[in-house]
Amino acid sequence: MKKEDSRYLVTIHCKQCGERFMLKGKMRKGKVETGFKRCLCDNENDFEVQKEQL
Repeated sequence: MKKEDSRYLVTIHCKQCGERFMLKGKMRKGKVETGFKRCLCDNENDFEVQKEQL
């Protein structure tokens, strides 16, 4: 399996409201893409992101 086809489990923690999201994503252009845009509190920038290869 190529690195570009690798799947990841991504945990996103909002630093403003504390909400956590667990998503699956794929590596594309050197970044993991999940489709996540913003938190429920409308935060779009202030996140702690952790990724783990599946």
